Formats: sequence, C-alpha cells, structure tokens
Amino acid sequence: MTRIINKKPSRFVRLMLGLLPFLLLIALYMAASQARLADNPNDKLLPAMSSFVEAINRMAFEPSKRSGEYLMLADTVASLTRLALGVGISALVALMVGVANGMVPFVRAPLSPLVTAISLIPPMAILPILFIVFGLGELSKVMLIIIGICPIMIRDLQLRTDALPNEQILKAQTLGASSWQTIIAVVIPQILPKLIEAVRLTLGSAWLFLIAAEAIAATEGLGYRIFLIRRYLAMDVILPYVLWISVLAFVMDWLLRKLSVHAFSWYHKTQGDA
Repeated sequence: MTRIINKKPSRFVRLMLGLLPFLLLIALYMAASQARLADNPNDKLLPAMSSFVEAINRMAFEPSKRSGEYLMLADTVASLTRLALGVGISALVALMVGVANGMVPFVRAPLSPLVTAISLIPPMAILPILFIVFGLGELSKVMLIIIGICPIMIRDLQLRTDALPNEQILKAQTLGASSWQTIIAVVIPQILPKLIEAVRLTLGSAWLFLIAAEAIAATEGLGYRIFLIRRYLAMDVILPYVLWISVLAFVMDWLLRKLSVHAFSWYHKTQGDA
C-alpha cells in the first residue's frame, strides 16, 4: 500500500488544489456580502462585487479629477520604487557584511554583536526617530525598510557562510588563493543563491514596513491610499488595494525564484527542487 506521504499530485491536481482555498474564500465572501446587503443595501463593510469593479475602474483606469493621474498606477510606482531601493540596498549590505562576518574573525568580533542588537530592536519603535533624523521624505521610508530587514539578512548570510564546508576553504588556500580570492571564488558563488532566498523570506516584512511608513507620512503610495480612505470605510477600494499588494508580492517572489533557478541551477539541483 502506497503511503500518503509518498504520493505526489499531478500538475493539474496541484493547480486545482492551489485554487480551491481561494475559490472557497470568494464564495464565502459573496455569501456574507449578499446576506449583509439584503439587510442593509448601503452596507460598506462587505460591498458587492460590482462595487469592486467600479472602484477599480475609477482608481486604475480613470484619471483623477484633481491631479489628472491614474491613482493606482501612481501609488504602485511610488511604493515599488521605495521597496526596490530598500530591499536592494539591504541585499547589497547584507552580502558584504554577512560574508565578512562569516569569514573574517576580526570583522565578526565587533560587528556581529552590533548587528544582533540592531536586529532585536522593533523597527516600528524607531519610526518617529527616523522621521526626525531623515525628515518626512523618501529617505525615512527607505531607511525603515533597511533597518527592518537588513540585520536579519546579515545574520542569515553569516550563518550560511559559517556553514560552508571548511574543506573548501582549506583546499583554496592550499592551491595558493589569498583571503580575497577565496571569498570571491569560493564563498560568494555559494552565498548568492542563499541571498536570493533571504530576500524572498524578508519581502513580507519589507512590505509591512513600507505600508506602515506610507500610512504615517506620504502623499502617494499603496499604504498611503489605504489609510487615507479608511476614514470613509471605502472597503470597495481598500480590499482591491490589499489584493493588488498581495499580487505584487507574489509576482516579486515568483520572479526571484525564477531568477535563482535560472542563474544558479546547480544549487537547486543539489537541493532537489530544480
């Protein structure tokens, strides 16, 4: 008898099983919405699907009467720009500091305790300090993302570097490689796919910090728009924005996954998930 832990669904079955929870949630929402609208046609908490269509058309495909911009597009560009800067800078710093901490004891001794201490500070607690120091512009929002995810990524890459087989380092040195050559030729190629994994794992936190910063001090952005219209209980706009953020996050994660598989196929073959 084949055990269930050894059974694997086909591609079609995986697709159907993946869609099933979403279809159930949509059906549950529609049932609850119809029940509330039957009691109160003006209910704003669970608007009808037609309200979502109208709101999306208004926000995404009609220019604003005040600014002339397509608001959802402008908000998306603003948020993705901040997110790309924050995550990109964090990844670069994490790669350099994480590998240095993992490979160079004289670097690890002063920096590792500092990184650990910073990683334990709740980023939202220092948000007012960031606004005071960096102002209410773009820099404070990007800095919140960096402070929120960079220390975690550094610690992760430091551990990944420490976990590399010591035999590889010894063989490189035996063949005459300097410390710099060992890091560039042996360590970095093996850490890069793990850097992409670290970015994927911290994307959710990056979005959280971005939305929080935009909600407090911004004039455009997905988080700004959600918190701006919450006072009107405009769930027909808030829910599509939340769904759009989820779609963007999923696409970013998928693209990073494809990039990793394409650029580091050898790594995924060793992991058995190529």
